[in-house]
Amino acid sequence: MSIWFRPITLEDCVRLDAGMGGKGTLMQTLGIEISEIGDDYLKATMPAGPAVHNPLGIVHGGANVALAETVASYAANFAVDFEQYYCVGQEINANHLRASRNGVLTATAKPIHLGKRSSVWEIVIHNSAGELTCISRMTAAVVKR
Repeated sequence: MSIWFRPITLEDCVRLDAGMGGKGTLMQTLGIEISEIGDDYLKATMPAGPAVHNPLGIVHGGANVALAETVASYAANFAVDFEQYYCVGQEINANHLRASRNGVLTATAKPIHLGKRSSVWEIVIHNSAGELTCISRMTAAVVKR
């Protein structure tokens, strides 16, 4: 059974990527794209190239966190009636487990808790070889419009 409030498509995600004013977002800047929608998960990808590297030539921890928060925030908002509520990140943590230099990172968000006032999401990030590079947890506040 699906956790989403209404059916969602990848096209819905692309529209969100442009932002409310259509002027662009961090997702566009970092190359983050929602890539798969399951009944109880959302996946996003991000290129692991120089645009997201730190001075050592590996993916910046903040880029991992931006990827994790993006996929979890999209998921949180798709799980509520968006005409009455919206979700914002309230807390996020991340454990960086393996460095990445190139390829594509894939983040998968799954709910741990879906409540009336908050939701909690686990996000795992894998590299192109399928190796776990980062694990994160995000709490989203559910805000009434």
